[in-house]
Amino acid sequence: MPLKNYGILKGRPIARRLGFGSSPHYQVHLVDDDVDYRIAVNVKSKKSPSELLYLIDENYLHPLVDDLRELPAGFTHIERAPGGLAMDYVRANLFKPDKMVPLPFDVPGPDNDLNEKIDYHVQRALAEEDAMIYAFGERWGPEPNKRDKYFGFKPGNGIHDIHMNQGSTERFQKYNGVWQDGGMLLHLPSEDRWVAVFLAFQSQCWHTDDTGGNCLGDAKKPAEDKGVVIIAATVNPPGHDPGMERVLLLNTLATAVNLEGWTLADKNKRRHPLDGIVLEPGAVTVLTLPGTTIQLSNKGGIITLLNNEGLKVHGVKYTKKEVSEQGRTVVF
Repeated sequence: MPLKNYGILKGRPIARRLGFGSSPHYQVHLVDDDVDYRIAVNVKSKKSPSELLYLIDENYLHPLVDDLRELPAGFTHIERAPGGLAMDYVRANLFKPDKMVPLPFDVPGPDNDLNEKIDYHVQRALAEEDAMIYAFGERWGPEPNKRDKYFGFKPGNGIHDIHMNQGSTERFQKYNGVWQDGGMLLHLPSEDRWVAVFLAFQSQCWHTDDTGGNCLGDAKKPAEDKGVVIIAATVNPPGHDPGMERVLLLNTLATAVNLEGWTLADKNKRRHPLDGIVLEPGAVTVLTLPGTTIQLSNKGGIITLLNNEGLKVHGVKYTKKEVSEQGRTVVF
């Protein structure tokens, strides 16, 4: 069963607590105009191996952030579907999964565990009056008769599941779903910079079905094959875009690859077939899109390469700023 109340919590951080104990969560106290909330961020897995996979991008660029600025403070329910604000670690090309590494939550010494890695950036946000945090996950509360057990405000209220919420197995499989992953973004207005925090469990799979977010394969299977990769795209061609947009693919392998049954997908998961193309070793093919299949938005978007089993081979993202110059080709 997917998350019941998935959305984004936007607020100003005013306090934090490091995770501790047998089920540690890094805690952040947020406020909007008149409501208090708590963000509970897992920093340890209940299932072996216990170290979470993490990625912190200190200068995060993705078309998603352009849409976040205008959100009202507080919790916003979002639809679990492509093309909107929902996060999906598999389908939204939010980051390169192979950049995630495991890290314990509590290790002696400075700046060497997950608690401290997250805390460094939250402390930076606490020090800046106008900084905002955007947490993606499942809301709980408000709980009228309960005080928050960490920060004491009443009623208890907040958001959790700030991590990948698909590809889980055994007793955690019931929480799987697509377009409902969690994460945390921090906006620092003084630098107009975004920091992104992404978390996943080592036991989760990186290939999941499009209906329930359940495993296709196992957690050891690479998230991307990368034999054939997307190397560039002309998103904003001169003149009228439809029929002029182009995507370039490169075969990095030492053997030819038949792309029969393969497709390209855009941010709305429309698809463009690649039937009839055979890529020789080291060869590049230039695909001119007809305008009737996938469409590359000039406001930012993603391009995903799927094989004949529907599994993700490679994915890229681009921002509105990167494609603002007409005729320029973006290199990934």
